[in-house]
Amino acid sequence: MVVNNPLSARYPSLAGKRVVITGGGSGIGEGIVRAFAAQSAEVHFLDVADDAARALEGALAAAPCPPRYHRCDLCDVAQLQATMAAIGPIDILVNNAANDDRHTLAQVTPAYWDERIAVNLRHLLFCTQAATPGMAARGGGSVINLGSISWHLGLADLVVYETAKAGIEGMTRALARELGGQGIRVNCVLPGNVQTPRQQRWYTPEGEAQIVAQQCLKGRLQPADVAALVLFLASDDARLCSGHDYWIDAGWR
Repeated sequence: MVVNNPLSARYPSLAGKRVVITGGGSGIGEGIVRAFAAQSAEVHFLDVADDAARALEGALAAAPCPPRYHRCDLCDVAQLQATMAAIGPIDILVNNAANDDRHTLAQVTPAYWDERIAVNLRHLLFCTQAATPGMAARGGGSVINLGSISWHLGLADLVVYETAKAGIEGMTRALARELGGQGIRVNCVLPGNVQTPRQQRWYTPEGEAQIVAQQCLKGRLQPADVAALVLFLASDDARLCSGHDYWIDAGWR
């Protein structure tokens, strides 16, 4: 079921909008799927984690417009393009999918580099390329890329991931300039450390306490916190917001 927080913002401009969310089956992506569903948007989410994605579909079956899962390997550009074409013209694209696999410099091979860049950077460009002609035909739209605090902090054992996430910020600026004349806004959301099942694999309770201690605000970030910022940037309330980074990190950086 869809749980609506009566204290959360409602955006009438999002009702009925067609939204694509990559990596929507779990973690931050799941939170974004739930948030758009609660706004009565038409949500399509892409992933390869079938069990989690099907479970999310079932959990949101009672939504005004139940979200639809599309199995899609975003590293396969032809499959990505075919999936986007099958969905049809959209209004909002949330480029969320990523994988923060830990690695040292010594472990990086050319094949690992290529695969990690495909997972964390390349698909954002090709999803945007596939989505924006339809957005322009519909009078404009919003592309929201998910960056990361990690490279701003210079965290260890993430050099390829952080390189990709830094590239997303540059891509955001370039695409905002290129697409603005078509009424398409492009922004980047930079989460801090969000408490998801995956992230909890990497941190002990002591490590989580250390993260909170470094934040100005002492709450633990949740997927819904990131989703709230994404909703605003997707809505008409943010109609003149483009080409910028928006932080949601409880004041860590």
